[in-house]
Amino acid sequence: MSLVAGARIGPYEILSALGAGGMGEVYRARDAKLNRDVALKILPADFALDAERVARFTREAQLLASLNHPNIAAIYGFEDSGDTHALVLELVEGDTLADRIARGSIALDEALPIARQICEALEAAHEHGVMHRDLKPANIKVRPDGTVKVLDFGLAKLSGPPEGGPPVRPDLTISPTITSPAMMTGAGVILGTAAYMAPEQARGKTVDKRADIWAFGCVLFEMLTGARPFAGDDITDVMIAALTKEPDWTNLPASTPLRLRDLLQRCLKKEPRERLRDIGDARLELTGSRSDEALEPKGTVQTYAAWLIALVLTLILIPAAVVAIRHWREVAADADLTRFQIPTPRMRGDGLLSVSPDGRHIAYVAPNPEGRPVLWTRALDSLKPEILPGTEDANWPFWSPDGRFLAFETAHKLRKVEIAGGPSQYMCDVPGIFNGGSW
Repeated sequence: MSLVAGARIGPYEILSALGAGGMGEVYRARDAKLNRDVALKILPADFALDAERVARFTREAQLLASLNHPNIAAIYGFEDSGDTHALVLELVEGDTLADRIARGSIALDEALPIARQICEALEAAHEHGVMHRDLKPANIKVRPDGTVKVLDFGLAKLSGPPEGGPPVRPDLTISPTITSPAMMTGAGVILGTAAYMAPEQARGKTVDKRADIWAFGCVLFEMLTGARPFAGDDITDVMIAALTKEPDWTNLPASTPLRLRDLLQRCLKKEPRERLRDIGDARLELTGSRSDEALEPKGTVQTYAAWLIALVLTLILIPAAVVAIRHWREVAADADLTRFQIPTPRMRGDGLLSVSPDGRHIAYVAPNPEGRPVLWTRALDSLKPEILPGTEDANWPFWSPDGRFLAFETAHKLRKVEIAGGPSQYMCDVPGIFNGGSW
């Protein structure tokens, strides 16, 4: 049934058509009571004439209205107007994910936030016992601000019979969207969208939340590659591919992280028992690991380059570390505390001992064998002191910065002498009292 602008269903005025599919037509409408725009999904005539189906959709809409999750398009109500039955849904602006994929594959840094929000929506629904069963890019919208909204939860399936309601007939346990007369076992058998149906769903078996996990894997694969994991010329070919073939994993970008590849493979296991069991596990792979270690590209050119750089740095740093350790040991050995005594004749006055800048020698004033004060030097690793010739009557010795010379005062003159040997050299006069110097 097609509606024109201006038509009314209860308090809702039709503004324009938004789309149509196997589960009916969707319109933008104005809620006259609350003064807001909504989406009206008009149920197909076959459903509207089946009281049991209408009652079931009403119960499911009531349950789904309680989900109240930011990534699930809200269900506001179920409107009856004569023979017309409509779901009143949140109107979500923006492109569908199908529109976005039609422009090309989605880069990893853009695809991951979208995938995480899809997981959030499915996890919230599954925790309330609700399966979507028709997850596909056309049922996912991405608002301009990046918020993802999963649509059509109003046509989802409860995990079990609604509380207080009649048992669900077997032919109602298959996902909505495509009706196929060739596969009917009763009036209006409903199938899922072929390209996203899990194998057990395609076989018409009872499904659980793992069918949604399969569909999520298909959607994520399509986001990253721009192509569906299972393709064919018609519905039959697509279903056969999903039942018998593996996706072409080489279609994934070369930079796809290894753990993300593994996640996709676990989502698309044909046997439900081998498939990822909970969509929350997928969310953890995509978010909890965003210390980025779990999603860091592995087995790629970038990884080999990083490994090569690490190897080169290791080869450089290990020898440097060995040299540094040896030097540290030498410095540490040189810095060992040394205790010693200087057995000399009585030293004259104060300030008559000086330590070389490198800490390896000392110089001091003490009498020579004739009893005359001279400069003596001694290496700290030696027990034998040496007299420096030409330093008679020396006072107040001090070292040059390089440790090669000693300066001293004698007879009001400043002189210097090389500790390696040689005569002392006159430098200048020292008038008045001299109490030491610095080179």
